[in-house]
Amino acid sequence: MARGVSRTVAHVAEPEPGTTVAAVADLLGFMVGRHQSLRTTLLLRDDGRRPRQRVAASGEVPLLVVTTEDDDRADVAAALSEHWQVVPFDYETEWPVRMAAVVTAERVVTHVVTVILHTSIDAFGLRALVADIGARDPATGAPAGPVTAVPPLAQAAWEASPAGRRQNQRSLRYLERVLATAPAELFGPPRYGGEPRHELLRYRSPALAMAAHAVAARERVDDSPALLAAFLVAVARVTGVNPLLTIMLVSNRFRPGYADSVSALIKVTPFVLDVAGLTLGEAVRQTAGKALNAYKNAYYDAYEQDEVVARVERERGVAFDLSCYYNDRRQRDRVHAGVAAPAAERIHAALAESELSWCQEVGIPRSKLHLCLDDPPGAVELVLSADRRYFRRTDMTALALAIEEVAVQAATRPDTPTGAVPAAALR
Repeated sequence: MARGVSRTVAHVAEPEPGTTVAAVADLLGFMVGRHQSLRTTLLLRDDGRRPRQRVAASGEVPLLVVTTEDDDRADVAAALSEHWQVVPFDYETEWPVRMAAVVTAERVVTHVVTVILHTSIDAFGLRALVADIGARDPATGAPAGPVTAVPPLAQAAWEASPAGRRQNQRSLRYLERVLATAPAELFGPPRYGGEPRHELLRYRSPALAMAAHAVAARERVDDSPALLAAFLVAVARVTGVNPLLTIMLVSNRFRPGYADSVSALIKVTPFVLDVAGLTLGEAVRQTAGKALNAYKNAYYDAYEQDEVVARVERERGVAFDLSCYYNDRRQRDRVHAGVAAPAAERIHAALAESELSWCQEVGIPRSKLHLCLDDPPGAVELVLSADRRYFRRTDMTALALAIEEVAVQAATRPDTPTGAVPAAALR
């Protein structure tokens, strides 16, 4: 029986002309046969004990074949993808990958629909899977070589080892230290009425990418701290909330053997930085140091993490509002080694190229505020979703513009004060 809501990663592709159903079936078999995460199910137990994961040594996975009219195959593929994204997986019996071939009357494949359960793969794992598929021998379909990344069963074995348990304890101690002084509330009571409803804004900014590059070059760091600091300062300027308890999503791909693992390695970790009284340059430098510590301590037992949160809440007599998320999921190089930083004039000129759009997408995050960073060519794209009881479209637009503005100021005038109000002044 399916339980809960399934978070998924979805993709609709148009294969090479002449692709057959047999070729798609072969691709699906290659994927699940080669990667343990794609044939993993859960053993859910009703006696209070934790679920267990089971990796099948063999088995079958269905391939749906849909025959439709010439003029609506793209629409059918998109509709099927959306349908599969909202229909929960049966975690105990269904392998975590759904695939369909949309075909002509002559059985020629025009679209391949793939939906994978997010507990089995994340964005970086999907990139690794696509690279693995692309490296197959075009004539025989043989893999380029053996899987060299640490597979999920080996990950689990390490996590249960003494070294893995030490890592877990370090991460939990970090969590406890952050929560000991973190603000419990975020944005106060709802500013607007109505039922919970979430909207999604996309803001594509070449200037933001250039500004982050310039800050990274000056501070001799990668550009991630520049963007995180811009988010923290922008929230403080737009909402007055400072410090902000931000839940960061960390890929953990920097750990040995994990970079190309076809699995889900993302964990969440809290991050708090009081940006009041700082210049933007200082905010970036402090963010860089604290963020590195957060990344190192984002590998833990999730059940034990929940236990620490509950214990600190009891000890402090508070309930943490853990509904502000930050996910830098960009996949291009963030270091910019050997690439000259753009000049201030070029950054300012690029502000005219920014583009804002509103979207309704399947799987919009249901938190009060959720920011993802994407990296289309030549830009940084802010993917900002929010609960309309707290943020209307004008508020979300103001926040996106403020993130861009702060980053540009940090690049061109790093001595600019953050403008954040000290936490004590808000009490």
